[in-house]
Amino acid sequence: MTMIPKAFGLIALLVLPLHASTSSGDLLAIRVGKAETISNGTLEHVVILVEDGKIVIIGEDLPIERGIPILDRPDWIAMPGLVSAHTRVGLERSRASSFTPQVTPLREIYPRRDEWMELLELGVTTLGVVPEGNSGVPGQAIAIRPHGDTVEEMLVKEGVYLKVNMQSSSSAKKIIRDAFAKVDKHDKAVEKEHAKWEKAKEKSKKKSSRRSKSKKDDEDKKEEEAKKDEKKPEAKAVSKTFVPPTPTPAVKTFIDLREGRLNAMMSIRKAGDYLHLLDLMKAEESVNYYLRVPLRTDIDLYEVAEELGEHEALVVLNAVITLQAHSRRERNIPAELARAGVSVALTPERDRLGSYEEWMNDVGHLVSRGLDRDTALAAVTLQAARALGLDERLGSLDAGKDANIVFWNGDPLEPASSIQAVMLEGNFVIGEVD
Repeated sequence: MTMIPKAFGLIALLVLPLHASTSSGDLLAIRVGKAETISNGTLEHVVILVEDGKIVIIGEDLPIERGIPILDRPDWIAMPGLVSAHTRVGLERSRASSFTPQVTPLREIYPRRDEWMELLELGVTTLGVVPEGNSGVPGQAIAIRPHGDTVEEMLVKEGVYLKVNMQSSSSAKKIIRDAFAKVDKHDKAVEKEHAKWEKAKEKSKKKSSRRSKSKKDDEDKKEEEAKKDEKKPEAKAVSKTFVPPTPTPAVKTFIDLREGRLNAMMSIRKAGDYLHLLDLMKAEESVNYYLRVPLRTDIDLYEVAEELGEHEALVVLNAVITLQAHSRRERNIPAELARAGVSVALTPERDRLGSYEEWMNDVGHLVSRGLDRDTALAAVTLQAARALGLDERLGSLDAGKDANIVFWNGDPLEPASSIQAVMLEGNFVIGEVD
């Protein structure tokens, strides 16, 4: 349990109305019956202290200093805001094939879409929006909050990962190999230009040294040399620092991928795709990548569960029970992968608003069929935030993280439970005053 500083020693008597926020920098204490922290399990009789959009402290039965406003809701259960790591919900759908690794879907985001408010009402506070295209390398995903009057206000982070549609075909693998080959070609060009710069710098240094010695010569000799220099073409000045050639935007993306400034989300459709991916990425061990697997009937991903576990993979799956190939036997692939040591993030079954409405019910169904409950809650919060590279900010109720909190009137995985309020970065954006 997190300990609270001694400064918060007395109980305040003020109860704050639900519409209040901490945008002004004032402290707000939220007292609830239970909190699903994700990082530290389930806490009872919890106080969450929020200030400037962040969680200041969270713990059980914490005292509150007099004068700090309190929102007292003992019948509520708090959990982090839901994070969907891979979506195009509310945007146009396309099956186009493309190789545009520098592209993001930022231009497609329109703040006035009704879907954003509907998603907030469902407890979704962060979305990883991918560029359109179901083959090739369509571009880089962005993270947005479904709230704001402008695109800038909605944007959480650009370039959260590079979306790569990976298949077993030789043409699909060639796209990736060719992209890294262009990086190698650029690196050689940089190396060549650097060698030329070093040579020019050394030549300039020697010339400067000769000029220093010439000061000892008589004036006539200086004038004669000056006349000769006038007849020579003026030498290009050598820069003090080396400026490498600028790569194309596409090449720059794969440079960032290789140098660890950008992660990849490899989308595969069957177990064989993963084995081909392992072979392909042997030459690119520095690249950090996660997997996106859209589950469908008779998918065979369980065949590589052991390999995925050995690699401690993070896999983004849709929350659905599938069937054994050529049979009616059900397979809970998220549960099977989790038991094998795979980190699982879950998205709605389909990329449409109706599936978001059933998302938590579907996750609860996976739990009833064998998925560990804590693993399931982490799959829609912390692991999904990790897929976006935002797990330092989002996905759990911890001091220092964004105050993105969903408040339920019961167990979030029970169909009868409903959302009472949603806090986004310290502000209540959903919820009515009692």
